[in-house]
Amino acid sequence: MRERTIASHFARAALGGARRHGYDYSGLLQQLGISPELLDEPRARIAPEQFTRLIQALWLALDDEYLGFGQAPSKPGSFAMMGHAVIHCRNLDKALNRGLLFYSLFPGAPRLTLSREDEWVRLSLDDAQLWDPDHFLSEALLVIWHRFGSWLIGQRIRLEQATFSYPRPEHGAEYDLLFSCPLEFSRPQSSLLFHSRYLAMPLLQDERTLKHFLERSPADLLSRPDDGDSLSSRLRRLLSRDSSRWPDLETVATHLHISPQTLRRHLREEGSSFQELKDQLRRDIAIYHLSRADLSLQQIAEQLGFSEPSAFHRAFKKWTGLTPGAYRAQES
Repeated sequence: MRERTIASHFARAALGGARRHGYDYSGLLQQLGISPELLDEPRARIAPEQFTRLIQALWLALDDEYLGFGQAPSKPGSFAMMGHAVIHCRNLDKALNRGLLFYSLFPGAPRLTLSREDEWVRLSLDDAQLWDPDHFLSEALLVIWHRFGSWLIGQRIRLEQATFSYPRPEHGAEYDLLFSCPLEFSRPQSSLLFHSRYLAMPLLQDERTLKHFLERSPADLLSRPDDGDSLSSRLRRLLSRDSSRWPDLETVATHLHISPQTLRRHLREEGSSFQELKDQLRRDIAIYHLSRADLSLQQIAEQLGFSEPSAFHRAFKKWTGLTPGAYRAQES
């Protein structure tokens, strides 16, 4: 089970536009099974499908795919129409340029541009005119265009760099989930850098696959983890293959054909550690089962490798700010 959970920050940030426009979303949260208490806990996490449903519901409630953060609203269905406009393009270069041209036709739309830098391509966002105090729309636009482009050509576009026009935010630790590449903050513009070879790649999607894709996108693009190339991402994929057994660092290092010291150093350079990755994975697996009520608390504790349920309770509260029982009660 490789499904990553979503930090409560992103749900709170997504609701910012609704608060700005005076929309009472309490009934919406109740309908989606997301308690206000859960959102108020900074360390809490929610399931990806809950986040997807929240974004889709807010689009309809606000009649705006920009969720109230743009200069002007973007009518629900705009992204779908853009998808139909680009799906028959010959390659990714044509598709991205046509998609960006589509949005440039709407007054007040956030401006995105593609530019060449020798063998590199930079997708830049002018976010100066956005009302976006938590940078939700800026993050969302960059993530959506990157993952949409990757979907069109049937492979992940490897990002070489992501820059942001603002200082590193408090939730900056979550950016590996979003971008999985070197990050630079307080730069002149927000942008993504990738190799130009991707632009010549043909589109592997058609109207049939687009129809299925649009049933949950682009909200689904925001809730899916970026299956990146970092050591942390590779290690997470390795650990998640069999969550019933938790190998130690030496075993994992042997599997990766590197020494334990090298593994520790590389993870430290990425701002992580082996124990932190294991805890994140165990946290996400616990939330997965707590939100489905398919296992008892004791069974979840055993599956995660805890010898005593009390140890699981203490660890889960440290991870999320809530006990497993309280979290399950919030979800019911």
